[in-house]
Amino acid sequence: MRVTRRGVRGFTAIALAAGLVAGGAACSKDTGGGADADGVVTVVLQTFGNFGYDEAIKDFEAANKDIKVDHQKMGELRDFQPKLVQWLTAGNGAGDVVGLEEGVLLQYVQNSDKFANLLDLGAADLKGNFPEWKWNNALTADGSKLIGLGTDVGGLALCYRKDLFAEAGLPTDRDEVSKLVSGSWDDYLAAGRKFKASGVKAAWLDSATGIVQPYVMQNSETFFVDKQNNFIGDTNPAVRQAWDLGLKMAAEGLTAKTQRWSADWDAAFKNSAFATIPCPAWMTEGNIAPKSGPANAGKWDVATIPGGSGNWGGSYLGIPEQSTKKEAAFKLMKYLTSKEGHLAAFEQTGAMPSSLDGLADPLFADKTSEYFSGAPVGKIFGDSVKEMKPTYLGPKHQQLWEGIFEPQMQAVERGSAKPEDAWNKAVAEGKKATA
Repeated sequence: MRVTRRGVRGFTAIALAAGLVAGGAACSKDTGGGADADGVVTVVLQTFGNFGYDEAIKDFEAANKDIKVDHQKMGELRDFQPKLVQWLTAGNGAGDVVGLEEGVLLQYVQNSDKFANLLDLGAADLKGNFPEWKWNNALTADGSKLIGLGTDVGGLALCYRKDLFAEAGLPTDRDEVSKLVSGSWDDYLAAGRKFKASGVKAAWLDSATGIVQPYVMQNSETFFVDKQNNFIGDTNPAVRQAWDLGLKMAAEGLTAKTQRWSADWDAAFKNSAFATIPCPAWMTEGNIAPKSGPANAGKWDVATIPGGSGNWGGSYLGIPEQSTKKEAAFKLMKYLTSKEGHLAAFEQTGAMPSSLDGLADPLFADKTSEYFSGAPVGKIFGDSVKEMKPTYLGPKHQQLWEGIFEPQMQAVERGSAKPEDAWNKAVAEGKKATA
């Protein structure tokens, strides 16, 4: 899921690694130990955003009468992450299975003592179920410990409003829209200018920040840091290019100036305030459809992303070392990250499987979306990751993006900061955060 997945999924905790090392007050919850009087073990599952596990959990419990799942939905990532850090530090309060977002995963890998080694629980047999990069992301540097199993990946597409395109005199057929915008981000900008010139009372894009992560992940093997975790946000050309492109769109009046993962962003979907949004698979049924509401069903469609491919986001499940129910927890995790678990989550929220068998299964590969005008979402999102090379994010990616660079871009977009001043401030803060 969500690089900030699924809800992306926002995250604003600034001192994650420090919290794990130095400690903090815990808002703990008792996860208990052992079975109840009926011999049933309760496993606490804590997730953020919308992992799409409602039906999968029912299927798991039906097949495992001795395990009950207490699924605690913890809000967005920004709500859950600080609490999880506190619970891990305190040694109590975390669930038996917890969701780990891609953008903060490496901080947990660096503090792997807080998590059970899944290799000791039998996970080695599951390695062939996942793309190599997805598996390796959750391994410690020496390969001796695995702290997570992959949930979704965030194959990229462009979600667009057919009705607004028609009003602007642009093509509405998804193949024609793909031809219009998918060649490059310059093509996307040119189409946005045509849209604006038509006089339609909507913006082209939700926010200047919306193109940054897709753009960088298409055009660079690294983001804000190199593979030795040295800050390169000011020297990685893809970062500055994405920054400049997003703010050019804002300066030309092509953006709705919304703040992602906020109430005004939610309202913008419902009020048809913009016509396009780069959309990872998890964003379709998990965010766009519920936020846009039933009144806009069939008005959305899905085309190829500008640049043609890419991944944005994705998550993992891990077992905190403090859990007293590791075997039952691993049994649940194994099911949720199996082909069946992945496909159930895809059916519920559009979360794209990272299971290789799930990606190949007709339930995904041949999937169409009624809400998105019958778009062949399985094929579109599947094609977007076929040639994908993972982008190295580093342990502080979420902090650098959502805590530093994104707010500075938003300040420029709102007119409260000058572009170069904001850039220099973001670079200075990024260097400090990674020193």
